Amino acid sequence: MGEDEDPQKLKRLGAAAYDYDNDPKWADYWSNILIPPHMGSRSDVVDHFKRKFYQRYIDPDLVVEPMSISSTSQPAKPSASSSSSTSNGQTRSRNSGSTARTSGTSTNSTPNPTSLRWDRHTVQFSVNAWVFVVAVLAIFPLLPRTLSNRAYRLAFMGTACSSLYSLYSLYGKPRAWNMQAVQVWFQSVIATKDFLHFIYCLSFVTSHLYLKFALIPILCCVLEHVAKFLRRNFSRSSLYRKYLEEPSVWVESNTTTLSILSSQAEIGLGFLLIISLFSWQRNILQTFMYWQLLKLMYHAPATAGYHQSVWSKIGMTVNPLIHRYAPFLTTPISTIQRWWFR
Repeated sequence: MGEDEDPQKLKRLGAAAYDYDNDPKWADYWSNILIPPHMGSRSDVVDHFKRKFYQRYIDPDLVVEPMSISSTSQPAKPSASSSSSTSNGQTRSRNSGSTARTSGTSTNSTPNPTSLRWDRHTVQFSVNAWVFVVAVLAIFPLLPRTLSNRAYRLAFMGTACSSLYSLYSLYGKPRAWNMQAVQVWFQSVIATKDFLHFIYCLSFVTSHLYLKFALIPILCCVLEHVAKFLRRNFSRSSLYRKYLEEPSVWVESNTTTLSILSSQAEIGLGFLLIISLFSWQRNILQTFMYWQLLKLMYHAPATAGYHQSVWSKIGMTVNPLIHRYAPFLTTPISTIQRWWFR
């Protein structure tokens, strides 16, 4: 018996010691769990879902026992005498109609914490839906240029605000406003997708360049969030089933395709900014900062897989041409690669 339990004990210790705060997949996993807020604040509930996360992504052999909530969600079992009196009281209350008043009171008091939890998702959905409409207006060819440019900036501003709100909801604010606490908080969010989206939007909303191509990653991200929210909250709606169910299912089943398309657009924008350096609209600082962002996207766990795949395809296409027609570029490219992988 002891020999059978020792491996699972070690696995449970490993799951308890795992650094969940620095794993961006844990933040996404926890944000997609729909439980009442009063249970989400309990340590035993959080530990249970951490073990589920560890079993799914780290160690599939870990055995996670089902969580028992009967002892916490129900009151203590009454004694025999009190149970008999309670049953009599319940019979009388049903006859007098007091049960209806009691149930009405409970239904009025319970939705408050749940509605507070849903408000966060509803706010993000509203902002993302607004960004989608504004981004479509920005790329619409028949729209006047002034209105199109304004919609272009509003799309980036809306996505930046949504990313900041998501970061605050998932990670909160620094524990203290000193250099050490801010640095610890910054290290925990710098590799997350929301932070990368915020920096991406910030680099374009402050620029005088209007590259409509830059809206592709925003549209991909917004479509994914909107489709997920609609499918979770409006699946029983007849309007959703008639008009939006098929597009939402397609978006959710093709998130990998959208992520690859977004990565290709982000890398293509880097080369467009380099080309813009030879025009009167050049912005050397924006180009340098954007390539720093591309480097971060290449190494961040949330986007590394897609960016590395795109860069490998670019390398397989470009490297033979450079070795054949422009061998003098080998030395500067190797220098850039050392900086890139550093």
